[in-house]
Amino acid sequence: MRTTKLNEQTRSAALAAMSDDEGVDVLVIGGGVTGAGIALDAATRGLRTAVVEMQDWASGTSSRSSKLVHGGLRYLYQLDFKLVHEALTERGRLLRTIAPHLVSAQPFLWPLKTPVIERAYSAVGVGMYDALAILGARGLSVPIQKHYSKAGALSLFPQMNPKSLVGAIRFYDARVDDARLVLSLIRTAVGYGAYAASRTQVVEMTKDPTGRVTGAVVVDLETGESHTVRARHVINATGVWTEETEALGGTGEGLEVLASKGVHIVVPRERINGKTGLFLRTEKSVLFVIPWDRYWIIGTTDTPWHEPRQHPVATREDIDYILDHANAVLDPPIGHEDIIGVYAGLRPLLQPGTKGDDTASTKVSREHTVTEAAPGLTVIAGGKLTTYRQMAEDAVDFALGARAKAMPSVTARTPLVGADGYTATRRRSAQIAARYGWTSERVEHLLHRYGSEIATILEMIDADPSLGRPLQSADDYLAAEVAFAATHEGVLHLEDILLHRIRLSYETRDRGLSALEEIAGIAGPVLGWDAARTEQEITAYRRQAEAEIAAEHEPSDEAAAKARLRVEELVAVRELGPVDPTE
Repeated sequence: MRTTKLNEQTRSAALAAMSDDEGVDVLVIGGGVTGAGIALDAATRGLRTAVVEMQDWASGTSSRSSKLVHGGLRYLYQLDFKLVHEALTERGRLLRTIAPHLVSAQPFLWPLKTPVIERAYSAVGVGMYDALAILGARGLSVPIQKHYSKAGALSLFPQMNPKSLVGAIRFYDARVDDARLVLSLIRTAVGYGAYAASRTQVVEMTKDPTGRVTGAVVVDLETGESHTVRARHVINATGVWTEETEALGGTGEGLEVLASKGVHIVVPRERINGKTGLFLRTEKSVLFVIPWDRYWIIGTTDTPWHEPRQHPVATREDIDYILDHANAVLDPPIGHEDIIGVYAGLRPLLQPGTKGDDTASTKVSREHTVTEAAPGLTVIAGGKLTTYRQMAEDAVDFALGARAKAMPSVTARTPLVGADGYTATRRRSAQIAARYGWTSERVEHLLHRYGSEIATILEMIDADPSLGRPLQSADDYLAAEVAFAATHEGVLHLEDILLHRIRLSYETRDRGLSALEEIAGIAGPVLGWDAARTEQEITAYRRQAEAEIAAEHEPSDEAAAKARLRVEELVAVRELGPVDPTE
């Protein structure tokens, strides 16, 4: 594998390479988890691959999820065994092979409200969940279910209201830092030869005289320069922007996707007394209460979003909904004053069928669909984070057609950066802690973020001991983590660090504002910023954070969106409004 560094230099080189006369085999549009997975799948098949994203990597849905790798327990009650088996198989691969440093087993309690009937059917459902997981992973990757009396459940989660349950079932799923997963996929793809460029927007698709899509015109939003990328296959993996990207193909065919907003709140770990997560059934779907090292994530909502899609924001009503449902089982309850962070994301809800020609070749899964919007243009939409790898395999297989059999996917057994050597590195954790004077918690934090790449972090600290100090306003992170983001993780702007690398945007009450100058002081010199550029970056992030905080007090999506959009973008993308189906 070649270097997995992402920085301004590798980005410029990638843009030059993907737009050379040779062209590429596959051009992937979209840098979320699906596009990143497709780029890795294509690159590891030996295909000359390019991937572009109009914002930062993982800036959309893939950094604003519930951060769970799960089988979809609720689908068992719809008797969709195939879907659950697929998701649990992928969960096992992530835990064991692909990203064991990023994905961690997570226990959940399912509170029961009736003593016999609910326990019986829930036990059968969770038992099937465990059985499908064992089949998919060919063995146990997480512990199987365990039943608890009311007293036993309250011993595990003392803050549950005793009146809200008669007992509980403990089951396991897994959690992941979604943005880091995407970054790792992109960097691994680059290591296998892919060309990757963020802040690069597709503005036009090129065609040959027969109408076949032959590539795209992309604009480097950092410089304004245009590049033409010739590609044998173009794959659209743009989530809630699917239809806008399809429209560039000029056929009016493809997939129809609606945007649904999901909101999560974050509260300090000490504010909720529990040793597991909670899985709560609601009148609409489910609500998760998910423990992380320093906080709890609680969500989500599911409401239509009709405002501009680049910056979805939460409203007061969204936050109240989550608090109400969480407090139905928590005693004492949590309130607005306990919330340290809020984030909102948009799910791409795939609509039935395809637009245009009903005879178009299409591969349909329970949650995702791959189709040909135009000759040479493959589109994939739907799905979820857990099954990104299977989605990527399906998309590349579909684009290649008969050629796919000669170059099958290998990503089921391809570790991401940081996964190779992770177990051996983890066994040295006590030595690392002793050498650098760190707590075991500090080393665990680094291992779960970087895996075996902690060696690079240590080399940076050895070369410059000042990088070994904790950040003054966010002491859970080291200065070296900011520097690594700038040298290896594709950072172009200050917001990229706070939103997707060191995620103070939702981990602290002030959205990381108190750490801005310190982080800019570390990243700026690495990125070649002068004083004026540094101040511009700080001001831009501050205004953005203040606008999102203001939006949370608004009563409606329309008012919240207006509050957020009062702030101009530091790097503006081309406006992607709704597609008019009559045009």
